[in-house]
Amino acid sequence: QVQLVESGGGLVQPGGSLRLSCAASGLFFRIDAMGWYRQAPGQERELVAIITSGDNTNYANSVKGRFTISRNNAKNTAYLQMNSLKPEDTAVYFCNAKIRKLAFVVRFDDYWGQGTQVTVSS
Repeated sequence: QVQLVESGGGLVQPGGSLRLSCAASGLFFRIDAMGWYRQAPGQERELVAIITSGDNTNYANSVKGRFTISRNNAKNTAYLQMNSLKPEDTAVYFCNAKIRKLAFVVRFDDYWGQGTQVTVSS
């Protein structure tokens, strides 16, 4: 069974930094894109950043220049470095990965982590 486990959330003051990690485990053939989403109370889940298997990245306008997504394919892990954090970044952050489980079946399924809380407050 494929699992995504996030870590690194917490409470930080405005202007501070956090680094989130997302590790994929289980039996699978390969991982395609990995991404980070967030959901604040009363709001819909939104894309924060995404990185393809070829290391192409895309960011939400609200985090450009402050957040950096990266991945370590040998460790099946994605990271989100968050700098200059603002109170409006407060949300539960979810990791997403598009995973191909079988070598002879060309299909990528979406997997989600359980979420990690990020709170930016003084």
